[in-house]
Amino acid sequence: MATLKITLKKSPIGAIPKHRKTVEALGLHKTNSTVELPDNSAVRGMIKQVSHLLKVEEV
Repeated sequence: MATLKITLKKSPIGAIPKHRKTVEALGLHKTNSTVELPDNSAVRGMIKQVSHLLKVEEV
């Protein structure tokens, strides 16, 4: 199964609370932290919501 490498590029401090919780649910805590998650519709939806804060690469 394909995975996605997700990096937090911008701080969610000024973001609305829903977006902050989405970033935390993805497993990202500090700027430039990276996680690898499976490529499924749930993760894609979360990425779409906060795409302005992230960098996403297919692995």
